[in-house]
Amino acid sequence: MTQQQVWGTLIDMTIIESIAQAIETCGKSRYRIHKDTGIDQAVLCRIVNGGRCNLETAEQLCEYLDLELRPRHKKARK
Repeated sequence: MTQQQVWGTLIDMTIIESIAQAIETCGKSRYRIHKDTGIDQAVLCRIVNGGRCNLETAEQLCEYLDLELRPRHKKARK
């Protein structure tokens, strides 16, 4: 399994939580998001209820919801 495939299946849950919050607060229904993005409503429901999604879906939702998906910089240890 390549690194891309691993990230595609194991997205950090804080990212998913941010996406879920954005879905709930964006002012659009899950149906509208589904129609605009093509992402299945069951996937949107799973995300909002704490489930996971793959990297492609996360990137697509971040773009749609105007979120930035980027790595977190770790603080240096003292």
